[in-house]
Amino acid sequence: MTRGGNGGDSWMGSGGRTETGLALRHLLRRGFPGGRNGSVPQSLVIVTDGKSQGQVALLAKQLKEKGIIVFAVGIRFPRWAELRTLASEPQEQHVLLAEQVEDATNGLLSTLTSSALCSPAAPDCRAQAHPCAHRTLETIRELAGTAPCWRGAPRADAVLATRCPFYSWKRVLLSHPATCYRTTCPGACDSHPCQNGGTCIPEGLDRYHCLCPLAFGGEANCAAPKLSLECRIDVLFLLDRSSSTALEGFLRAKAFVKRFVQAVLSEDSRARVGVAGYSRELVVAVPVGEYQDMPDLVRSLDGIAFSGGPTFTGSALRQVAERGFGSAARPGQARPQRVVVLLTESPSQDEVAGPASRVRAHDLLLLALGSEAVRAELEEITGSPRHVMVYAEPQDLFSKVPELQEKLCVRPRSGCQAQSVDLIFLLDASASVGPENFAQMQSFVRSCALQFDVNPDVTQVGLVVYGGWAQTAFGLDAHLTRAAVLRAMSQAPYLGGVGSAGMALLHIYDKVMTVQRGARPGVLKVVVMVTGGRGAEDAAAPAQKLRSSGISVLVVGVGPVLRDALRRLAGPQHALIHVAAYSDLQYHQDALIEWICREAKRPVNLCMPSPCMHEGICVLRRGSYLCKCRDGWEGPHCENRVLRGDAPKARGSRQDPAGGLHTPGSQHLQWPGHPGS
Repeated sequence: MTRGGNGGDSWMGSGGRTETGLALRHLLRRGFPGGRNGSVPQSLVIVTDGKSQGQVALLAKQLKEKGIIVFAVGIRFPRWAELRTLASEPQEQHVLLAEQVEDATNGLLSTLTSSALCSPAAPDCRAQAHPCAHRTLETIRELAGTAPCWRGAPRADAVLATRCPFYSWKRVLLSHPATCYRTTCPGACDSHPCQNGGTCIPEGLDRYHCLCPLAFGGEANCAAPKLSLECRIDVLFLLDRSSSTALEGFLRAKAFVKRFVQAVLSEDSRARVGVAGYSRELVVAVPVGEYQDMPDLVRSLDGIAFSGGPTFTGSALRQVAERGFGSAARPGQARPQRVVVLLTESPSQDEVAGPASRVRAHDLLLLALGSEAVRAELEEITGSPRHVMVYAEPQDLFSKVPELQEKLCVRPRSGCQAQSVDLIFLLDASASVGPENFAQMQSFVRSCALQFDVNPDVTQVGLVVYGGWAQTAFGLDAHLTRAAVLRAMSQAPYLGGVGSAGMALLHIYDKVMTVQRGARPGVLKVVVMVTGGRGAEDAAAPAQKLRSSGISVLVVGVGPVLRDALRRLAGPQHALIHVAAYSDLQYHQDALIEWICREAKRPVNLCMPSPCMHEGICVLRRGSYLCKCRDGWEGPHCENRVLRGDAPKARGSRQDPAGGLHTPGSQHLQWPGHPGS
């Protein structure tokens, strides 16, 4: 039986009314087309909306009396009473709903394998009942109100005025509790024979093969040595479950997380994992650290459902920054490195750059896995091509497990983190740059600052902007943490006006890179200047003055054409990075960090720039330095004025406890971390 047009059924028909009775009469008269004359059991599957134009009860009864097993499969909103009339007993096993495809096919299989019609495919297959609902669409009449009407009275010459009811008709969907059946059979993969995240592929009832991750060499059952995640880290996987990614893409991402967890985590692992999904809103399905037992964590992933909806990656990132890691701090321990791993194959339908910067501002590392189609967006989100893993074919996603493991445990920040640096960013905020491009500069230097361990003992960061004048946005000693530095960078003012790079460099020399403003003697000093190139004509001499004082200067020139003034400003060729457009700054972050790391290997002169104030003279002495102060000044850096009438200092010289010469008007200092300290 096949469904006819307009909701009708006909024998091999393609339209017309629902004449189920005619079809049944045809079968009674001529038998099954191509049948084997009753030598084998016969079953009839009627697919119908159960709204036949004629009588079917007697005909169905005659078919069943001939020993034919009748299944009635309803479509859309069938007339269930008619389906039950058509179907064989027991009706709950022979009346099925076609829209519930899995239940209909399983119900058919369950009934066939449990009856005398055929033997089950495997002796251990079982038919299991579960509650479901039968739905029907019915038209009902409802009282809508009353209206004046006229009716005839008993007398022929009289009429009667009264109020008559009027009705409206509407269609309602009704559900009736029912029992459905499905058949489950044991398989070769039920025992989960594939180890270390391998995928079991059944081959018949009792054979299988394992699809292993590349890291496990394809050995039998993937029994190669496990990868390990030795670093102390909190990881939140962020899965795209929007309509654009589709159910298949979401299930693939979830399977990747399972494989990663099984392959990388062990009982003694110091890593903790959580999982969140997003479409319109972020849902933290498995909070970071909730499951310490790996099998429990894997089982919890099964409860994460596909949702559909729009792809709001930017909104999800913003919510991750606010509540993605909850209160996952480890008692009595410093906060571990926190990483967000984004898995998506669809472009975002909202803006991502701002929210991604906000995530990084919360000291979170962003990594991303996705298809080649979203590579550019993922690079914008993570801030670096090195933090992005892409694949050409969907099945290639699973080969990224070892690469992700490596990126998680090899901190992506610079290899010169342990080196002390006083770092000043100088941004061109003139009218020739414009506010939009200035905002891209801000984003770039924020991303660069993320690569350094900001604290008073390692890296200090300051920011200067210039346009019609030079302004210190914040000095070296103003902010003691990375988060504070990032917030302050976002608040840097755009000035406008005609810029003078030379004036700005002299401002740094005189008022920023000095001991009284937080600069540390004996520490590498770097100025990174980001400019569009205009207003740099007067900057070559001030830049050389900084370099002669031991301050390294790197010029990042932006624009399609590299101006000659920038070439002169940069001095040595290696101190210049040319970027074609402001939007491309993000792709040159690694080159900038590598340059700073190379500079960090140079020997540092404790007296360059001079730490001595008020024209004091710096003298090197056995790995330390001595400030010889002019008359009227004293202190370690000649910072204190000698008031008239003060008691005179002891005359002569003496050795201080550190072995340095101490005389009136001079101060001998040793700086921590240098010979002699």
